[in-house]
Amino acid sequence: MLRPELSSTSPSAPAASQSPGEARSRGPRYNFGLQEAPQGRPSAQALTASTPLSTSGAAGDRSGSSSLPRRPPRGPPAPGSYFGNNRYYTENTVASNLAFGTSSSSAQDANYPQIVKTPLSAGNPQRSGYKSRTPQMGYSATSSSAVSTHSPSVIVAVVEGRGLARGEIGMASIDLKSPQVILSQFADNTTYAKVITKLKILSPLEIIMSNTACVVGNSTKLFTLITENFKNVNFTTIQRKYFNETKGLEYIEQLCIAEFSTVLMEVQSKYYCLAAVAALLKYVEFIQNSVYAPKSLKVCFQGSEQTAMIDSSSAQNLELLINNHDCRNNHTLFGVLNYTKTAGGSRRLRSNILEPLVDIETINMRLDCVQELLQDEELFFGLQSVISRFLDTEQLLSVLVQIPKQDTVNAAESKITNLIYLKHTLELVDSLKIALKNCNTPLLRAYYGSLEDKRFGIILEKIKTVINDDARYMKGCLNMRTQKCYAVRSNINEFLDIARRTYTEIVDDIAGMISQLGEKYNLPLRTSFSSARGFFIQMTTDCIALPSDQLPSEFIKISKVKNSYSFTSTDLIKMNERCQESLREIYHMTYMIVCKLLSEVYEHIHCLHKLSDTVSMLDMLLSFAHACTLSDYVRPEFTDTLAIKQGWHPILEKISVEKPVANNTYITEGSNFLIITGPNMSGKSTYLKQIALCQIMAQIGSYVPAEYSSFRIAKQIFTRISTDDDIETNSSTFMKEMKEIAYILHNANDKSLILIDELGRGTNTEEGIGICYAVCEYLLSLKAFTLFATHFLELCHIDVLYPNVENMHFEVQHVKNTSRNKEAILYTYKLSKGLTEETNYGLKAAEVSSLPPSIVLDAKEITTKITRQILQNQKSTPEMERQRAVYQLATRLVQTARNSQLDPDSLRTYLRNLKKKYEDDFPRAEQVPGETEK
Repeated sequence: MLRPELSSTSPSAPAASQSPGEARSRGPRYNFGLQEAPQGRPSAQALTASTPLSTSGAAGDRSGSSSLPRRPPRGPPAPGSYFGNNRYYTENTVASNLAFGTSSSSAQDANYPQIVKTPLSAGNPQRSGYKSRTPQMGYSATSSSAVSTHSPSVIVAVVEGRGLARGEIGMASIDLKSPQVILSQFADNTTYAKVITKLKILSPLEIIMSNTACVVGNSTKLFTLITENFKNVNFTTIQRKYFNETKGLEYIEQLCIAEFSTVLMEVQSKYYCLAAVAALLKYVEFIQNSVYAPKSLKVCFQGSEQTAMIDSSSAQNLELLINNHDCRNNHTLFGVLNYTKTAGGSRRLRSNILEPLVDIETINMRLDCVQELLQDEELFFGLQSVISRFLDTEQLLSVLVQIPKQDTVNAAESKITNLIYLKHTLELVDSLKIALKNCNTPLLRAYYGSLEDKRFGIILEKIKTVINDDARYMKGCLNMRTQKCYAVRSNINEFLDIARRTYTEIVDDIAGMISQLGEKYNLPLRTSFSSARGFFIQMTTDCIALPSDQLPSEFIKISKVKNSYSFTSTDLIKMNERCQESLREIYHMTYMIVCKLLSEVYEHIHCLHKLSDTVSMLDMLLSFAHACTLSDYVRPEFTDTLAIKQGWHPILEKISVEKPVANNTYITEGSNFLIITGPNMSGKSTYLKQIALCQIMAQIGSYVPAEYSSFRIAKQIFTRISTDDDIETNSSTFMKEMKEIAYILHNANDKSLILIDELGRGTNTEEGIGICYAVCEYLLSLKAFTLFATHFLELCHIDVLYPNVENMHFEVQHVKNTSRNKEAILYTYKLSKGLTEETNYGLKAAEVSSLPPSIVLDAKEITTKITRQILQNQKSTPEMERQRAVYQLATRLVQTARNSQLDPDSLRTYLRNLKKKYEDDFPRAEQVPGETEK
C-alpha cells in the first residue's frame, strides 16, 4: 500500500509528462542530491537567436559564421538511462552536433548547429521577432470550450523541386507530443493551394525550409506565399545539403517501427519527402536535445488524393473551427460535433473536419459504427465510460520513446510519471475489450481484434513486478508526487527504501511543526502544497480576530486573497529544501529502476500505436453518436446526386431557441447549377453554409441534420462568402472577391462543390453583372455542383441558354403594419422553385429603417427610371423550352439507370409518370424521339 500523504488544497493539475518546451532544457548534467537542473524552457527561437544571419551588402550574402555557446561537457550516460541500440544512441548524439550552418575552421564552430533565422520581409520590423507561436486564420487553437487541449506542437519541413521539377513539393511533419512522422509529396500548381491548405491543417509551431528558398531579394514564390499566410509562425532555414533523400531513407529505416515498415515501399522513390524528413529529424534532435530510440516512430505517407480539400478561406467562412464573431465560443461545426473525452479524439475530429474523407467504403464503415452505437445503449455508455478514463496516449508514447541526452531531474521525474501513466493506460485495455466484446460492425470488430495483442499483457506484467499495484494516475500535484515517490515496490532497492523513510519523516515533521505553530499562536493553521512553493501554511479568518490585525513576525512571504492568508516561515523553507533533496535522491534511484524496466519492455511498447489509433477513433465515433442523440440527424447515402429532404443548419440549431426552418435541396448532373435569389436577410448565405456543413458531416462519417440525405462525394469544397476587405494585403472588398473567385476558377473540377454568395457587390452594377455572367458561364462548363446566390436578377435569365441551370428563391410575405399604416416584410426562410418576384426589396428594407422618408421616396423614383432603361425581359421560344425538357428528361433517365434500386414494376410506373409529366408540361412540344422515351 502507498503511504497516505497530506492532502493538497491546491487544485493544481497533475504533474504532466514532459512538454516539448521542457524537453529542450539544456541544464548542466544532473548531479543527484546536490543540484537541480534549471527550469528554463528555451524555445527554438531562443536556441537560434545566438546565430544571427550575417549579411554583407544588399544581397544578403551569408558570409561569416558564428556558433552556439559551448555546452557543458557530457559525461557517459548513467547506467540504465536509455534503452535500445547503444551504438545508435552514440552515433546520433554525435550526429546531432554537426553544423547546420556554414562550416568554420574552428572545432567549436564545427561541433554545434548553426541555424539561420531568415528575415521575412525587408523593412518590416514587426515581423522580425516571430514572438507569437499562434497560427494565423482559422486553424489556431480554439477557445477552451472547444479545444482546450490543442496548442501548436507540430514542426514541418517543406522543400520544393528545382528546374523542371518545380512545383513538386515534399513535406514532412512531426508532432512533438506524438511519435508520428507524416510524409507527403505531391505536384502543385502556381497558386500552391495544396501546400498552403495542408500547412493550415497541420497548424505548425515552426516551419523549416532550405536557405536557398529565401535568398534576400530572390525568394522563391513558395517561400513568399507561405510567409504571407503564416505571419505568426516561426521560420527556420538550414542549408539545403541537409535536405538529403539518402539520409532521409536511412532515418526511416532506423526509426520506423516494424508494423509500419511497409511505408518504405511507398516513399523510396519519393525523393522530396525523404529530403524533407532528413532535415526535419536532424533539426528536432537538435532542439529537443534528445534522439528518438531505434524503431520507435510511426511513419506514414499521406498523398493529396485521400481526402477532400477545403481551403483556409472556406474553412474560415464556414466557421469549421472558430466562430467569426467570437473566437471564444463553440458555435462552430467542431463545437456541434465535439463530445470527445480524450485529447486524441479531439485532435482526430479536428483533422477530419478540415480534411473529410473521399472513400465511400471507409465512410460507410464509420456510419455503420455510429448506427450500432445509437442502437445499442449498453455498448454506447460502456465505451464512453472506459474511453473517458484514458490519458493522452500519443503524447505518452512520444515521451517514452525519446532518449534524453542529459539525465536531469526533470527527465527523471518525467520518466517516472509516464511509467505510471503507462500502467494506468494498459490497465484500461481489458475494460475496453469487455465493452467491445459483443459489437457487430466490421470496424468495431477490427478494433476489438487489435486489443487482443498479447504485448499489452506482457508489458503490464513486467511493470507490475517492479511497480506497486496501487500506483496510479491521480489528480493533484501532491497526489502525483506521492505516487511517484512510492511507485517502486519495497525491497527492490534498500537505499531507495531508506530515502523514502527519510522523506516520510520530513513530511511528518512539516505537518507537526505547522500544528505546533497553530497551537502556539492559537490560530487555525493548515498545511497546503503547490508545485511552485512546496509546503506552505494557509489560514482562513472567518471566525477569528487577529491580534493587532497582524500575523506573528515569524511568518514571512504573506499573501492575502479576501479572507484567506498564505504564508511560510524560515524553518518551513529549510524543511522544504530538505524535502527536495530527499526527493531528488528518490527520483534518482527510481529513475535507474524505471530505465532498466523500460529497456526490458521497450521491444513490446509499440503496440501503443494501435491503442492510440483505436481510442481516438472510438472517441470520435462516440462523439458523432452523442451529437445524434441531441437532435434528429439521419444517416446519409452516397450517390451521384445531392438530395436533402428538410435539412437544417447544424450550428444555427445550437444557437437558436427554436428549431431552424428546414429546406429541400436537389442537385444532379442535369441541374447542377442553382441560382438563388431573394431579399436581404431572407436566408441565402445561411442556406449555402448549411449545404457545405452537411456535406462535410457526411464525408467524415457523421449523421446529418435532415429527414433524408444523399450526397455526391466532393473532392474539393470552395466558398466565396465573406464581403470583408483585407487590410493586411491591402485588398479592397472587390479585390478580395476577385482573388477568391480566381482561386476557385483555377482549382475547381467536376468533383467540386462550389458556393458563391453575392459576387460582384464590390463594384458597380453593370460590371458586377458582367463578371457574374462570365463566371457563371465558365462554371457551367464544369460538372461541379454550384450554388450561386445573387441580387442581380438579370442572371436568372441564363437558364434560357443553359438547361442545367435551376432558379430558386426564398419566399417572403407582405403583412400590413396597422400601427404605422405601412406594409412590412415577413421572412419565411423557405426555399421555392423559380426566381423571386420581389423587386426593389432593398428599398423596402431601407424604408423600415431610420432613413428619412424623403430620401426613400427619391430613391424609388430614380430606381424606376433606371430600371426602364436597362432591364430587358428575355423570353424563351418554344424550341428552347423543348430542348430544355429533352435535356432534363435525358438526365433523369441516366440518373435512374445509374442509381435505381426499384423493382421492375415500380420502375415501369416511375418511367410512365416521368413521361406523363413531360407531356403535361409541354403539350405543344414536338414528340420526343422514341429512343429518348425508352
